[in-house]
Amino acid sequence: MPTSRDRRARLATFAVFFVQGLTFATLLTQVAALQKKHGLSDGELSILLLVVPLIAGVGSVLAGEIAKRYGSRWLLRVAQPLAGLAVVLAGLAANVPELVAANVLFGLCLGSVDAGMNMQAVSIERTYGRAILTGFHALWSAAAVIGAVWASAAGALELTLPVTFAAAMVVGVTIAVIAGPKLYAPEEEHVETTPADAALAEATRPNAARAGSAPARSAPAGSAPMGSAPTGVRFPWRPILPLCLAMAFLYVGDASISNFGSVYMDKIMHSTAAVIPLALGAYQATTFVVRIGGDLAVRRYGPAAIVRVGGLLAALGFAGIVTAPNEPLAIAAFALAGVGLSVVAPQSFSAAGRLDPAGTGVAIARVNIFNYVGFIVGAALVGGIADAADYQIAFAAPLVLAAAIILLARGFQPRPHLPTPHLTEA
Repeated sequence: MPTSRDRRARLATFAVFFVQGLTFATLLTQVAALQKKHGLSDGELSILLLVVPLIAGVGSVLAGEIAKRYGSRWLLRVAQPLAGLAVVLAGLAANVPELVAANVLFGLCLGSVDAGMNMQAVSIERTYGRAILTGFHALWSAAAVIGAVWASAAGALELTLPVTFAAAMVVGVTIAVIAGPKLYAPEEEHVETTPADAALAEATRPNAARAGSAPARSAPAGSAPMGSAPTGVRFPWRPILPLCLAMAFLYVGDASISNFGSVYMDKIMHSTAAVIPLALGAYQATTFVVRIGGDLAVRRYGPAAIVRVGGLLAALGFAGIVTAPNEPLAIAAFALAGVGLSVVAPQSFSAAGRLDPAGTGVAIARVNIFNYVGFIVGAALVGGIADAADYQIAFAAPLVLAAAIILLARGFQPRPHLPTPHLTEA
């Protein structure tokens, strides 16, 4: 039964997700303004944009190692305010080298916070004993919409980039600083590993890795203090791989819509300036709406079924984008893609958390890396096909990968605990 302490940690984690969505949208909605300010060509802008996911991948790897020893609370209390500072520095940058430096800091903190906040969310979900992770991601989406609305209002008021960024980030950093101390401490994240959990971890390891080795005895309660990693659980890639691939395929689709949805509406649908933003707007809106009720659906039908249906709907959405004859159907197709893709990321993190019964965060950090792999591949793949053919044909690539998520959904099914008599003392 969740205690008042658990409820405070849940609210604090909601706050962290909100700030991350606000931070991300505040910077990304001003990409065109940054390009104009620094006189960047399209090619130079593409390279600059790729810096963020590349460095974010590094940040996610570091987050896994840091959180394993010191917990994700310390990581989030440092990285999230620094992410807000990086956004302000990007607005203040007087030249391209300064902008690159700000992007590097932002990417490093982005990856760290993405991993850390999902570690907290999975720990809370484990405590509550029911699916609640999608709700955290819903708040991220809502904050991203708020960030976009603020960017639009700031543009109408003709505010400078530093003022636009600073106004949003003062709010975000303040929330992060207040919420930080209320997050789960390491001893609350790094839980006791039971014999059944150890058996589960042992059974999911490759046969060659298991041969001739005995699982370690379970750690006593409270055996993961600051500065030490929980023991007894290893993290092979095999059981995590379906989650990693699903995450990558999801973000190929997400990157294709985020980067090229407006270009598609302009060059393929020949839309007006008022209609062009509706493609991305429809995608974000349905992502938010579905995530609100996503946890209820997962509790009723199970994560594997929800991911399978999500992959199917996303594939149908991208098929609609490829074949749409007019603007209304194209916008509806973008919205349908949002319905399908919205459930994959939170369920990937939730499934990774189930494979990490000790709560070290290593599995989550590994899965999070493929967020950025998908973003990079999506930008390069769809952009390359569009150069060779056109943007409508280019969306066939995320269509195929979204369909592949259907086949990967089996990896999201919770594994039953194995009987404990097979355990031996180390």
